[in-house]
Amino acid sequence: MTEFIKILEIIGTMAFSISGALIACSAGLDIFGVVFVGCITAFGGGILRDILLGITPPTVFSNYLMFLIAVISALGVFIIAYINKDKFSILKSKIDYVNNFFDAVGLAAFSVTGAQVGLSAGHNALIVVIVGMITGVGGGIMRDIMIDTTPYVFKKHIYALASVWGSWFYYILRQYIDSVSIASAMAMLSVIAIRMAATKFRWSLPKVK
Repeated sequence: MTEFIKILEIIGTMAFSISGALIACSAGLDIFGVVFVGCITAFGGGILRDILLGITPPTVFSNYLMFLIAVISALGVFIIAYINKDKFSILKSKIDYVNNFFDAVGLAAFSVTGAQVGLSAGHNALIVVIVGMITGVGGGIMRDIMIDTTPYVFKKHIYALASVWGSWFYYILRQYIDSVSIASAMAMLSVIAIRMAATKFRWSLPKVK
């Protein structure tokens, strides 16, 4: 179980770091800003989760491998964008689609790993779902605040609800399925499907215009 959760954390870290770096590049940040925002996007939710659960210092600060993965992923995005900066603005729609995909994968992976942390600590369903959602959306909220924009989670399509669903679905699956890998895969696929469908069909929650 531990090894599989580590794999999910690596997937989530890479996906969110790439997503954060893409948005940082679009916002015109320099190389340090891109890498920093990429890392915050990858680790912000986990830091908030650990603080909420009383795990101090947060586990991410003792995991050098994850930091290295996040830095390399964000740096790779910056290098590719810098080399192709003339095409970067022209291909904005395609870049947005790529970003949405990586963002969905990161959201799915971290919602599940966050829920697993709560489950492993013996918490009830409410806490499991809350920490799963915080792990999933926390980094994105920090990212958007840093680039001076209203957090994506509060205004665009179905986002936080997808994380809530994935965390709750994972909790329910684990009551009946012993296999962490099977339960994780099912919950993650459902989150990714919801996010991609919400983007394609422009599903949004009601708001005052």
